[in-house]
Amino acid sequence: MPRVVTGMYRGTVLEAPKGDKTRPTTDKVKEALFSIIQARVPDSDFLDLCAGSGQIGIEALSRGANSVVLVDKAADCARIIKGNISKIHMEDSDSIRYIKGGIIPVLENLAANGDKFDIIFMDPPYRLVPELAKKASEIISGGSLLKEDGILIVEHAKDMPPLESGMSLEKFRSCSYGLTVITFFKDNK
Repeated sequence: MPRVVTGMYRGTVLEAPKGDKTRPTTDKVKEALFSIIQARVPDSDFLDLCAGSGQIGIEALSRGANSVVLVDKAADCARIIKGNISKIHMEDSDSIRYIKGGIIPVLENLAANGDKFDIIFMDPPYRLVPELAKKASEIISGGSLLKEDGILIVEHAKDMPPLESGMSLEKFRSCSYGLTVITFFKDNK
């Protein structure tokens, strides 16, 4: 079971989807990720795509993010995300919200609404990363979804990286943790 590592919700055990339809980010990767972005998280607006249990976004909120949007299209994830938001007693808060939908349509809607984020975290099924990250980056860049100095973070398998050729965002860092890699992108405008 995932847990909140630090911050105001530290130690909270979160429910995770059962079965092999989702692959929760491991504690090792989550701790490494937040160690890298720790200075960016306080007062940030955070978007968690393919949220699964919502653990990454909830961790960001626990560490001081101003707002968090959790996105997942699976019905079982919706139930779990809403339950985990209740576990931290934030179900009536404007600081965290859940959107049911796929990455591309949700990004298009957020861009159309003028939403902007400091950090966008994307953890889709690894087999979808190469093409999906490219499509997402086009919408993120074209729709100006990243604030100035904002970043996109993609979690992926070592052997299935995002397609960088023709990508609308520029890779600036990549860190490996066994077979899992987190790659960081920024707008190159």
